[in-house]
Amino acid sequence: MKLLIIDAQGGGMGKQITSSIRKRFPEIEITAVGTNSLATSNMLKAGAHHGATGENAVVVGCRRADVIVGPIGIAMADSMYGEITPKMAVAVGQSDAEKYLIPVNHCNNHVIGVQGVSISEMIDQLMEELAKIQ
Repeated sequence: MKLLIIDAQGGGMGKQITSSIRKRFPEIEITAVGTNSLATSNMLKAGAHHGATGENAVVVGCRRADVIVGPIGIAMADSMYGEITPKMAVAVGQSDAEKYLIPVNHCNNHVIGVQGVSISEMIDQLMEELAKIQ
């Protein structure tokens, strides 16, 4: 399975996701794509097999991935303080990959019904979902 993790800003969520997947599913091939080099670097440090940065890396990665994981903002143009370009959001949305989007309330995007759930708890839920498709 080829899993693509997309993150922006400092890559903190992507780093946590990468680390959790490597521990639980060491056989999964992880490609980390950051919207900036810091995000990519942090996901690589957490154990991603491959890393790339920027808009074209997101577009190409979305074509090749079986599964895409990241904060919900990766599917919304101009989200994450403008780091997600319209082309990136379209690539995520149009990809045939299974998508697991972590709902976070940032940058004027609010997901109703997820209050009180920590990032760690959501990543634990993600691990359970990935176990189902393994």
